[in-house]
Amino acid sequence: MEHRIETLSEKKLIGTCIVTTFANNKTVEMWKSFMPRRKEIKNNIDTDLYSMQIYPPLFYENFNPNKEFEKWATIEVTDFNTVPDGMESFILKGGLYAVFLYKGPASSPAPFEYIFKTWIPNSGYVVDDRPHFEILGEKYKNNSPDSEEEIWVPIKPV
Repeated sequence: MEHRIETLSEKKLIGTCIVTTFANNKTVEMWKSFMPRRKEIKNNIDTDLYSMQIYPPLFYENFNPNKEFEKWATIEVTDFNTVPDGMESFILKGGLYAVFLYKGPASSPAPFEYIFKTWIPNSGYVVDDRPHFEILGEKYKNNSPDSEEEIWVPIKPV
């Protein structure tokens, strides 16, 4: 899987947030409620969607599919002057990220298995305690084998 190392600058995001687990994943329901409302966000920078996860510290070191984490459906905005009712604002702090271009169905665990079981242990980096996210751009087609997305994993040198 193609990857690059990138320093992200701070981003302002608006969207919805839920608490979920991998065992009882409510991501589909969250996106179904967010997508019809995304046009209410008037000050967006572009049409890219950000699917963001905020994990507790050491989430992947002692992985438990029943452990809760925050899941966000968001769009990047210029400011927080107008936040639609029922939505929240979030400042995504900048920092170092490993960015992976994934082509394939969104439901596949394969890219994350590769990132966390192969790439990270052999990279000279460790996962940092910051939000993880995927950018779902124009080529994103959910569970289509032709879908493309960027997977952003926060990292820091060992």
